[in-house]
Amino acid sequence: MVVFFGWKGIVHHEFVPPGQMVNEELYQKFLAHLRDCVCSKKPEFWENQTWMLHHDNAPAHTSLLISSYLAKHQTSVVPHPPYSPDLSPADFFLFSKLKITLKGCHFQTIEEIQENAIRGLCAIAVSVFQGAFQQWQKRWERCIGSRGDYFEGDSA
Repeated sequence: MVVFFGWKGIVHHEFVPPGQMVNEELYQKFLAHLRDCVCSKKPEFWENQTWMLHHDNAPAHTSLLISSYLAKHQTSVVPHPPYSPDLSPADFFLFSKLKITLKGCHFQTIEEIQENAIRGLCAIAVSVFQGAFQQWQKRWERCIGSRGDYFEGDSA
């Protein structure tokens, strides 16, 4: 599952086709779908270019194909320092929330897993997303304060 979210909740999600890995071509398709979602669901963000993309440094996210695509479509990207899962809201916030809702459940089909994952995502309150973005800002401030040196803990 690939999930794009903002401080008000989920913007777009898509499931990776069975047996396929997220490579640069597939990620570009996801970005095109995200772009369409932002254009249709949040036209004010699109028109005044106030939305930004933050993704980690996975090879599929940082390839020349993706960088060119984002530049062509004037998509601002928040840089992500190398080896910094503490600064990725998907890592420190979203996946753990989703795992809590799915823990201990047993599913018979991929469709059941997908339905329950979507239900879990939709159940996260807007206030929780807003808290995650406040936490993200504090983590960035801590990273800047440490001049990029590694730090542990969640006391940000």
